[in-house]
Amino acid sequence: MTHAMKRFWLIFSLAFYAGAHAEPIVPVPEQIPGAQRVDAEAVIEVAGKLKNLVIIDSRISSDRKIGYIEHSISLPDAKTNCRSLAKIIPGKSAPVLFYCNGVKCGRSVVATRIALQCGYTNVYWFRGGFEEWKSKEYPFLHE
Repeated sequence: MTHAMKRFWLIFSLAFYAGAHAEPIVPVPEQIPGAQRVDAEAVIEVAGKLKNLVIIDSRISSDRKIGYIEHSISLPDAKTNCRSLAKIIPGKSAPVLFYCNGVKCGRSVVATRIALQCGYTNVYWFRGGFEEWKSKEYPFLHE
């Protein structure tokens, strides 16, 4: 099989997979330029230091029913824009943290990038997301 054929089948397979699953296929990077990546322990630390931290759950509502981090606000990535962020974040320099399901979920990547494009400057990204939070047996709520 030629390189071009292999590439075609890879792209076709990814497109088929994307259509068959609710999660958007977004490459999940190690870092997002302009955002500070945090793990579960750092989420707790940052929330303790920054009392005005806004935590945004970028998942869809059906994912949130499984559980969510206390005090987080549901704002799915598809509904994230400069206007929706301005309604829940008190200012461009206010601390805001985004998370979604985990390292295979691109929703928080999308939302974090939107926040940065909107001019937010104190942005945290919890790459491990709810999966990491739950695996470490930190408390969470159910809808």
